[in-house]
Amino acid sequence: MAAISGLIRVMEKAARKAGARLRRDFGEIEHLQVSRKGPSDFVSKADQAAERTIWDELKAARPDWGFLFEEAGEIEGDPTKPRFIVDPLDGTTNFLHGMPHFAVSIAVQEPRLDGRGWGEVTAGIVYQPITDESFWAEKSRGAWLHDRRLRVSSRRHLDESLIATGIPFANKGDAGQWTKIYHGLAPQVAGIRRFGSAALDLAWVAAGRYEGFWESDLSPWDTAAGCLLVREAGGFVSDYKGRSLPICDSEVLAGNDALHTRLHKILVTSLKA
Repeated sequence: MAAISGLIRVMEKAARKAGARLRRDFGEIEHLQVSRKGPSDFVSKADQAAERTIWDELKAARPDWGFLFEEAGEIEGDPTKPRFIVDPLDGTTNFLHGMPHFAVSIAVQEPRLDGRGWGEVTAGIVYQPITDESFWAEKSRGAWLHDRRLRVSSRRHLDESLIATGIPFANKGDAGQWTKIYHGLAPQVAGIRRFGSAALDLAWVAAGRYEGFWESDLSPWDTAAGCLLVREAGGFVSDYKGRSLPICDSEVLAGNDALHTRLHKILVTSLKA
C-alpha cells in the first residue's frame, strides 16, 4: 500500500466530516417527503452545510489555497498555490428522493506554470457516506479504495461490458446527441446504467465495476476527482473529440485501457449519423 500523504488525509477528514452530516440529514428525508414544506429546502440547506464543513476543514489546513465550489463559486487564494474543487453533494436528486447513492467529491488542481489559469489535477477523493467507501488518488501514485489498489476492469469485449451514463433532463444536456450515442452503443454492450452521480460513476470505472462512462454538460466539481481516479487506475478519460484534458466536464468519455478507443469510435460514428 502507498503511504497516505498529508494532503489526502486532510481531504479525507473533510469529506468524512461532511459525509457524516449528510448521512444524518439523509435519515430525515423520508419524513420530509410527506411534509407540507417538502424536502427541497432541507436538501439545499444540507448541501450548503456540507460545503461549509468542507470549507472550514480545508481552509484551516491550507489557508492560502483557493476554492471552486458548486454552491459558493470561486474563492480566490494565492495564485501560485493550488485550489480545491469541491462538490459537497454529488447526486442531489438521489438524496432528495431518499436514494442512497450520492457522494462528496474533492480535487486539487495546480496553477499553470505560465500563470495563465489552471492545469492538471494532482489529487482527488470521492467519498460515499452511505457505504463508507473512500476512493482516492494522487498523480503518479495510483488510485485506491481505502488501502486497496484500484485497477480498471480487464474486460476486453464490448458485449461483456457495463457502461454508465447520465441522461439529459429538464433542459440540461443535449437529448438528441445522447440518443444518437445510446442507439449506437446499446446494441453492442452488456448493459447501460444511469445511477445519478457522475463522481461515483467515474470512481466505479476506476474500481472496475463499469467498463466505461459517458455524459455531457457536467461541471468541473462533478468530474475533477473522478477523472484522476480513472487515469490513475489505468484507464483513459477524454472529451468527445478524443482530447485528454485535465478536467473533462462539458463532454466526458471514460473507459478502461482496452475499450476507450472503441467506445470513442462508436461515439463519433453515432454523432455523424
